[in-house]
Amino acid sequence: MQTLHAALAGASLDRRIQISTPHSLGILSASTPPSAGKFHGGYDVHILKPLLGFLRSTNSPFMINPYPFFGCSEETLDYALFRPNLGFLDPNTRIRYTNMLDAQLDAVFSAMKSLGFGDLEIVIAETGWPSKGEPSQIGAGQENAAQYNRNLMRHVNSGDGTPLMPNRTFETYIFSLFNEDLKPGPTCERNFGLFGPDLTPAYDVGILRPTVSTAVAARQARSSGPTATPSPAEPDGGGERKGAGKWCVAKEGADVDSLQRNIDYVCGALVGLGPGCGPIQEGGECFFPDTVRAHAAYAMNAFYQAMGRNDYDCDFRRTGAITAVDPSYGNCKYGH
Repeated sequence: MQTLHAALAGASLDRRIQISTPHSLGILSASTPPSAGKFHGGYDVHILKPLLGFLRSTNSPFMINPYPFFGCSEETLDYALFRPNLGFLDPNTRIRYTNMLDAQLDAVFSAMKSLGFGDLEIVIAETGWPSKGEPSQIGAGQENAAQYNRNLMRHVNSGDGTPLMPNRTFETYIFSLFNEDLKPGPTCERNFGLFGPDLTPAYDVGILRPTVSTAVAARQARSSGPTATPSPAEPDGGGERKGAGKWCVAKEGADVDSLQRNIDYVCGALVGLGPGCGPIQEGGECFFPDTVRAHAAYAMNAFYQAMGRNDYDCDFRRTGAITAVDPSYGNCKYGH
């Protein structure tokens, strides 16, 4: 990691590209209650403490892979899926946890804090839920997988944070994009994907484009018979599209480096999707004013609109803000 960082620094890319490495919750010797989270002895001082020091010095996050699926039982399934439940009371802090993910994150936070690194950002490098499993396996199935991932996205982008890390959003990566049909082991290990190996959706988690969502709904209707539930592609009541009349722009006070990273990310993600970032390239309708803030506002809105106008698609690590005022000007038209 130090060598990679040095190479990036040599190319003046160290402020734009961070180096880290993911960890399973197996690094914890204790995780219950969350306030008593602790790393394995020996491993904590000789490996993790130097690693955490490197991450702090390079302004990089600590990456973990929490999986409530593997920690749940029949009694705690609702707790793992963010559904209404009695929760878990931490006897040390008297805090009642209402979902397992928060408890897992806070256990890691407590372990980091005990080593003096409670200030580091945490990134969820992997988490997910299988759409299929062994008959005896608790919770595996399409409905629960869709519910976990939907509730996960809503929760980590809410800004609520966790009891020990309030008012935070967490950069989160869902495992995984595709099912791994050739992977050995239990059935569930091959079925964490949002899509099958043939590129068809395993289930609709709520982020598919309308044409794909319609195809998923049609396929499910053919396999399960008639249903009164409208497809996700249908408009809400009154025929108005979700988020119509809303735009995503750069938040006041957002730093230039963060906004530049937003531009780099969006312009890569939107390749082949509509005009993409063409309008903010030289000669484009939105090139002027030629500032990072102006270009970021256009790019962030293009992403927000293309992804379906979900509030979490305008977060951009808390540098985006949704507005009802059309930011278009002159010949520069912001999509909506």
